[in-house]
Amino acid sequence: MKLMISRFIAILLLVIPGLAATYGFLLMKDALFNYFSDHGNTGISPDFTWLPFLGGLVLFAFGIVFIGGWTFYRDRKRNYVAPRFKKKRARSQG
Repeated sequence: MKLMISRFIAILLLVIPGLAATYGFLLMKDALFNYFSDHGNTGISPDFTWLPFLGGLVLFAFGIVFIGGWTFYRDRKRNYVAPRFKKKRARSQG
């Protein structure tokens, strides 16, 4: 039972940043789409919504960095990474 709970928590730790990255991407996409679609309307002056765009950028970056770091840490622990990314061993003095 304890293993099942720990695996569920591990899945949640990956799903929540993934959802945050997805929502951030959607915020950025909507801000860009609304700005460019307003250019076709001659009755209004198009303005760019910076706050949703920057909030989306932060959410997207957080999610991608978290998932990338998680994957890199796991691969480094299992020796799946290139030699330049492996942990450095301490040299013995003498």
